[in-house]
Amino acid sequence: FPEWAHPRTVRMHRAKYRNAARTCDVLFANSAFTARDVTELLGVPPERLRVAHPGLENGFVAEGERADLDRPYALTVATLEPRKNLETLLAAHRLGNGLALAVAGGEGWRERPRLEGEDVLPLGFVPHERLPALYRGAEVFVFPSRFEGFGMPVVEAMACGVPCVVSSHPSLDEACGDAAVRADPESPEELAAAIERARAERDELVRRGLEHARGFSWRATGEVMLAGYAEAL
Repeated sequence: FPEWAHPRTVRMHRAKYRNAARTCDVLFANSAFTARDVTELLGVPPERLRVAHPGLENGFVAEGERADLDRPYALTVATLEPRKNLETLLAAHRLGNGLALAVAGGEGWRERPRLEGEDVLPLGFVPHERLPALYRGAEVFVFPSRFEGFGMPVVEAMACGVPCVVSSHPSLDEACGDAAVRADPESPEELAAAIERARAERDELVRRGLEHARGFSWRATGEVMLAGYAEAL
């Protein structure tokens, strides 16, 4: 996936992570998927790795203000860059579902997707404190990313009581659990069908999503990291 990152970012991370692999006694990864990549690509033995999933920030709860965008909407939260795969989502949206598509995300790199059309709502960068209301107001949250380290927006959306449609790439398995409708990120038709399924199964998906999201807290993250530090001392 180097083609999905800016060359400068690739160079920076390559140097940083190779140095960490050589010098650190314990390394933390934000998902088991990432940990496996670290072992495969950097040669770090699994016994030196600890998985510390990220935690939910305060405010990402189902109760509270709901954004009003003047029409029912599907929401995606993503930087405008190739890895986030907004082109396929826009193609799925053009197949028609009766919803506007709200896109919350700042500028990324390379040519940005064309966020055009009467029912496409480019919101630009949205401050973190405004995201919960946007999630709560959505009919469905859609995350078609081609690759993630973890995929925290999925858990945030679930915690806010929104049914989720998520890329079937395995890097998102831990963020999704069994609480999302999965779809091939390269198929507009599959994404469109998954959106309709999520709307039809809303109550069950919301229930499972809320339960799944409760498993992600900063206390749990901290406990893993403290145990890792203790081992390294």
